[in-house]
Amino acid sequence: MRKVMLVEDEDFILQGLENIIDWEELDLSIIHKAHNGQEALNMQEEERADIIVTDVCMPLMDGLQLLEKVRETDPEARFIILTGYNEFEYARAAIRMDVEDYILKPIDEEELIKALKNCVLRLQKIEAQRTEQIDEKVEFLHFLEGGMDGDARRRYLEENGIRLSAKSASAAVVRVDLATLGEYRITEVLRYLGARKVDGDVTVRHLGGNDILLLLCLNEKLPQRMEWFWNLQNELEIDLGVRTFFTVSEEFTQLEGLPEVYRTVQKMQRYLLIDGYGSCVDEAHLKNRTSEDAVIDREKFVRLVVSKDIGAARQYVEDLFINNMKKDASVDVLYQIAVRIALILQEIRSEYNLTGEGRGLSDVIDGIYQAEDLFSVKALFLSEITDIISWLNTENAQYTPVVRQIMAEVKKNFRNDMNLKTLAYKYHMNTSYLGQIFQKEVGCPFSQYLNNVRNDVAKRLILTTNMRINDVAKEVGYSDTSYFYRKFKQSYGVSPAAMREMKQY
Repeated sequence: MRKVMLVEDEDFILQGLENIIDWEELDLSIIHKAHNGQEALNMQEEERADIIVTDVCMPLMDGLQLLEKVRETDPEARFIILTGYNEFEYARAAIRMDVEDYILKPIDEEELIKALKNCVLRLQKIEAQRTEQIDEKVEFLHFLEGGMDGDARRRYLEENGIRLSAKSASAAVVRVDLATLGEYRITEVLRYLGARKVDGDVTVRHLGGNDILLLLCLNEKLPQRMEWFWNLQNELEIDLGVRTFFTVSEEFTQLEGLPEVYRTVQKMQRYLLIDGYGSCVDEAHLKNRTSEDAVIDREKFVRLVVSKDIGAARQYVEDLFINNMKKDASVDVLYQIAVRIALILQEIRSEYNLTGEGRGLSDVIDGIYQAEDLFSVKALFLSEITDIISWLNTENAQYTPVVRQIMAEVKKNFRNDMNLKTLAYKYHMNTSYLGQIFQKEVGCPFSQYLNNVRNDVAKRLILTTNMRINDVAKEVGYSDTSYFYRKFKQSYGVSPAAMREMKQY
């Protein structure tokens, strides 16, 4: 049963819309009734309606503004526009924004029923197209991943209009930085890449997520081939503002071998970690990467963590993964370093009986292999170090009673406006003296401890909910969102928004 929302600021018209139609007979169900566009938008975000029947002239947000807002995130919802004004400008605006129908008041029952049926047919067509696209993508991935033998490969290429051979063929996997897509969608990037003018054929396929396969089948060899790909990447960033990472194959001639070529260029995508978005690499570029191992001073690193010197421990990680990581390093070296740091942190957890807290070793290692850049790897370890030091502080039983009371109060009331002066007054102590014993026993000033507790809760909300960042800041006790951003980045090395983008770890 399709879901419907009715939007009308006049109650008697809203009731009339509900009663004029036998909705069940049309296999439709009214899930929302709103009195203006803003209320409708909020309801749509809570539970999506497939069909929205809306008036144009309403307070707070009119029907066309509602349509425009919904279209930003949902191109498939169908709209029927109602208005008492027979003005062409409304109709023209509605048609431009892909409206199913435009109905004048007073509403004709048969006309509305016809429009609703057209909406259902359009939704069915969209779903059929989506299913067909999914089937095509699954079949193409089956081909790319080597799931067909030689004869099946040839048939597949012929049936899909792809040559069996070319004078020169090149394949590239293009990974799109989703954070730079802005108003564009992956489909716009696909169109842009597919519109390249070459002496031959260009095939572009979305592989799922943010990966695209670009295949050139040329009538002649392409001079300065890598320069062509570099120029394409630069043009994509200039024209659309979209950043990408290209991994490009060696030239080949037999398209039946595309699955093997694809596996090679897909594997090269690991170098996004070191080279980053805005780079274009091929096998020749990676051939001479150094495999020289970076030196990890295990004893020093352990000492920094267990002594709760959070600033020095973070700097050590910053130096290891950012400042001292060579641009020409092999990605395997980076993975080896990251896994060794993960093992050292796991040993600290085991030694101090913290194995039940936070992420396990397998989760951390998964995070390493899912990270897209060095900053993501660094952020993962900064988060781990911050958590371990926080748990070491909590587990330390050598606190004086007043420090234990203050720590407990912070964990209970961290959302409130707290400071050392009011706490010193509450516990009948000198503010300066209380600050000294707190820092000595806990290992950081009271203000930093309060921020650490708040940031730990904020991190969980960012990774496990869809709360807006502003709301997260208020929820954990920060009245100033920009101050929250600064303190959060100090703790974890990335902004709250960047951490949300890295949810996979």
